[in-house]
Amino acid sequence: MKRRLGAKILRAVASVLRLNILRLLYDRGPLSYTEIMNYLKLSPSRDAGRFAYHLKTLLNMDLISPDPSSKKYCITELGRSLVEFADDLENSAYREQMLVRTSSLRIERFDRNKIAEALVREAEVPADLAHRIAREAERRLLKLGTKYLTAPLIREFVNSILIERGLEEYRHKMTRLGFPVYDVTVLMKEMSGRFADVEKVQRAAGKRVIEEYALINALPREVADAHLSGEIHIENLGCWVLKPSVFMHDARMILRRGIIVRNGRSGEYQTGPPKTLRSALNMLCNALLLTGSEVSSEQGLDYFNVFLAPFVKGLTRAEVKEAVSLFISSISLTAPTNITLGLETSIPSFLAEAGACGPGGEEAGVYGDFLDEVLLLASIIMECIREDVERRPLFNPAITIKLRHGSPRDAESQELISQAHELAVHGIPYFANLTMEGQEYASYVASGFRWAADWKEDWEIDAIRTGCMDTVTLNLPRAAYESEGEEDGFFELIGKFTEKGLTALRIKHQTVRSRANEGLLPFLLQQKDGDQYFRIENASSTLSFVGLNEATQLITKEAIQESPDALGFAENLSDRVREYSKRTGMRLGLGLAPSFEAARRLAQLDVEMYGLGVVLTQGERENPYYTNLNVVPHHPEMPLDDYLDVESRFHRLAPGAHLAKICLNGLRANPEELASTTERILERYPIGLYAYDRPLAYCSNCHRLWHGERLKCPACRSVKTLTRFRRQPARYKAMRP
Repeated sequence: MKRRLGAKILRAVASVLRLNILRLLYDRGPLSYTEIMNYLKLSPSRDAGRFAYHLKTLLNMDLISPDPSSKKYCITELGRSLVEFADDLENSAYREQMLVRTSSLRIERFDRNKIAEALVREAEVPADLAHRIAREAERRLLKLGTKYLTAPLIREFVNSILIERGLEEYRHKMTRLGFPVYDVTVLMKEMSGRFADVEKVQRAAGKRVIEEYALINALPREVADAHLSGEIHIENLGCWVLKPSVFMHDARMILRRGIIVRNGRSGEYQTGPPKTLRSALNMLCNALLLTGSEVSSEQGLDYFNVFLAPFVKGLTRAEVKEAVSLFISSISLTAPTNITLGLETSIPSFLAEAGACGPGGEEAGVYGDFLDEVLLLASIIMECIREDVERRPLFNPAITIKLRHGSPRDAESQELISQAHELAVHGIPYFANLTMEGQEYASYVASGFRWAADWKEDWEIDAIRTGCMDTVTLNLPRAAYESEGEEDGFFELIGKFTEKGLTALRIKHQTVRSRANEGLLPFLLQQKDGDQYFRIENASSTLSFVGLNEATQLITKEAIQESPDALGFAENLSDRVREYSKRTGMRLGLGLAPSFEAARRLAQLDVEMYGLGVVLTQGERENPYYTNLNVVPHHPEMPLDDYLDVESRFHRLAPGAHLAKICLNGLRANPEELASTTERILERYPIGLYAYDRPLAYCSNCHRLWHGERLKCPACRSVKTLTRFRRQPARYKAMRP
């Protein structure tokens, strides 16, 4: 009896059409009469009778069952078993021959259960659905007739099935990270053209993968889409889920206790505190190198000449210069990130009575005892940089000259400030104006990021041993185009962009703290006696914007310096950021962050969307970009006082990051004229950080640095040996020919 029943069941699926009906219901779930016909591409007028006969046969054998409430047909457990048996029988011979090169670089025999396991593990697909998808993937792969498969190919088939079934959420989680072989080849050629080493090529490739991971897995879909479409720009996307962007060191911690290193090779290793100036500088250099792998953009060493002053005591100028010259050369050649040294022109009042850390980590009186050494060290640093600049470009480390109220006006201090303006002729130093209220405790890096005693209201907690997690930039011209110049619509869109940007920053802060708890930042999070080096809970995040100048002209038809609306916009945005900071407990700041990549990418996306004739940009037709870092570009024809007035208003509203670049083409570029301009700024304009700016060119044949735009070397007349540099936007970079 059982044998006769089995024979009947097998005869029931002897028809290809009946077997296809069963497979369809197995894969798709319950379907109506019409839906089954449509999926099988049967004609109601031509095939209805034949189809009804086959459907009735399946019903009679209990392989399918009707659902009166939904008027759909479902496959029974018997029908499901029969489909699986038929597939296994059909595919057994071919499956044994199929080999797979796995992601772990092994060759294995094909096993569809591993597809189901991956769906459950990676995308949390229900087990029953996962097995049905795996069986469908196997069926399609077998049709290829190939005997050699790869894990990426199998994943593409699985994702295709997920898309077809409308399972986009699962497909999103199953996306494979990486990029095509051709793209890797192009990347290696591009990096070689920039004289990059092998490690930089590997880092660039790795960043591409992490960028995809951040967009697909870490950020909400609407935030990722906002970045891709050009509403916002997420900075340092390749490091977004890994590490902070900027870090401000406290040299005293390193000078007092040495360096603590934890790694998988040697466990924990600790050096003793340095005993000489040379060893102190060497230790700080090593600290910068170690931190370079845990910070994506920039590191700062503020109060550099103050904290090192006790190590200078008793040394000759020649001895100090030799040690400093070696330190600067080491940073220039080996630092993996940009470095900023903060130099004081006096001893800040809040440090004058603070205990000084001297050789061997011992107390050495107070820092107020070392004014002569503070000025000497700053003078030698600038002297070494000036001598280097005369032979070659030197942009790392950058130096920030800090100008305060009450600086001693003796001959040595005046000479120090004169030295700074001699360097300013070359566009080298940055000047921090700390004479204003709220600026006394401010610390800057050269890219413009700022920290002050405005979070916990303690400068040692708020301004050093902390940093900036990262930056999100808003595309203001996009809001102007989308709103068609209507002001209310413009601000409504800016509000939406802002919420997406702030969401990204919140996720960055949470994610990096999670990575830190996992031990991914061993040097920054080193501890001694329970004291953690990086005060990660106090790290800031910056919301920035590009194209305010262009957006203002699009909406008001007026230049930004003539329009009160631009200032109103910044006040509105600043208030929104402060409110969000209070609500979330995050340290957030509005900033004019330096990102030429954001300015260029967002402008190019807008040109593609609206056309070059519509989009208002800076730069050449082939390389458009939006105004960034500065509210308005400072051209020689623009009066300096007008420029400084506009910038100073926005420095107050954007405390997170700002830098005014003062174009030297409109000034007599001599130290006396620049010193006079500095005095004017300190007296009239609340500019926080500024730098004198001019194009530079270096001839590798003559080994000389030239000022201004140059097409060929003025000395040897060579064209091919000339490299042009521009501040783009905050630091000098070589321009491509």
